[in-house]
Amino acid sequence: MTGASSDLQALTRALLDAARAAGASEADAMAVEGESLSVNVLGGALEHAERAQGVEIGLRVLIGGRQASVSASEVSERTIAEMAARAVAMAREAPVDDSLGLADPDQLAGTTDMARGLELDDDRPPPAPPELLDRALRAEAAALAVAGISMVESASAAVSHRRLWLAATNGFSGGYGRSGHSLSAVAITGEGLGMERDWAGESRVWAADLPPPEEIGRRAGERTVARRGARKPPTGAFPILYDERVASSLIGHLLSAVNGAAVARGASWLRDALDQPVLPPGLDLTEDPLLPRYPASRPFDAEGLATRARAIVADGVLQGWTLDLATGRKLGMASTASAVRGISSAPSPGVSNVTLSPGNATPQALVRDMGRGLVVTSMLGASVNPTTGDYSRGAAGFWVENGQIAYAVNECTIAGNLRDMLMRMVAADDLPEWRPHRVPSLLVEGMTVAGD
Repeated sequence: MTGASSDLQALTRALLDAARAAGASEADAMAVEGESLSVNVLGGALEHAERAQGVEIGLRVLIGGRQASVSASEVSERTIAEMAARAVAMAREAPVDDSLGLADPDQLAGTTDMARGLELDDDRPPPAPPELLDRALRAEAAALAVAGISMVESASAAVSHRRLWLAATNGFSGGYGRSGHSLSAVAITGEGLGMERDWAGESRVWAADLPPPEEIGRRAGERTVARRGARKPPTGAFPILYDERVASSLIGHLLSAVNGAAVARGASWLRDALDQPVLPPGLDLTEDPLLPRYPASRPFDAEGLATRARAIVADGVLQGWTLDLATGRKLGMASTASAVRGISSAPSPGVSNVTLSPGNATPQALVRDMGRGLVVTSMLGASVNPTTGDYSRGAAGFWVENGQIAYAVNECTIAGNLRDMLMRMVAADDLPEWRPHRVPSLLVEGMTVAGD
């Protein structure tokens, strides 16, 4: 056990002791320590650098079906005692919810050293500020080298490291560390009303897995130049190809609809779809929180249950909801070990490392076959009715004529109903790596495009 982990564990133990002393019947506590460093460059020179470091603690208490959560960024004995007293006072005034409660001891993860095999912590020393500056400058230079780029709005590099410890009065106690490295660039072409921008960025747990800065910068520049002359598309019903950059947002709406919290409230357009087709036959949607080096991987959930791989959709058929302990109890089901939480919030259901199975056709082949339609590469704004699945979003991308990209598109709206849209999806073969939601490009027939 490292010194930092030992300190965090001691903080959670102190929080639990204070909660018991204040009158809590059950409690869980989190302690998080992190540091980060980021640099931004502009015009070949450092524009901004920021370093952050700190410790945060959170406490949730439960009393007779009531709960309350509090947090602080100061860790003195006095603060911990005041937190516990405040949380207990708040819980006594909260409404009763019989589904609330910690996990039974036999539900808890049997080991807390699983994170070692997940490789969540880069084993190399973090890059020093000059190295981050060099990465950002190289990305900026590569973007500027693309013909047609007038300026780079920003290029940045960052590194972070976070350690957490979770403990509860049911006996659970475990923690792990996570590193993060990121690199991004935003480029601009044209000027005035003809100005267009686009970006590229990547993040990884291990620095060795990041693409070279030159690749990030070049990608940002090429994407931006491709947007020159953007205009509105025609209005009508057309096929739409969601580029893999944004396709995960479409699957994100499905994931929200199968979240146990929404289902328990009756606020889900898939509330009656269990064991029913929700995707075309042959498509699988899986979750695996145990993928090594992936940014969302975790050995246990926010309630101390061991995480595991599971099928959300198999061969197009919905297999189950995403559940934490409370929503599982409300629905008469077992938790899927999917609890997530922040320092100041109670657990709620969430997913990590979701993958939609790819298809056999390339995105280029789908564009060729769609004939006339829209390729969406960025989204803005959203209007989604969580009960009916009615969907409307602002979009930008490229118009397709005769199976070829004709011109860039901006300021249009796309609309449909998610239940129908998902059943008409065709997946491409360009499944991305390293992302928490791995989703290939998706073709959806018969959507409404509102342009001119």
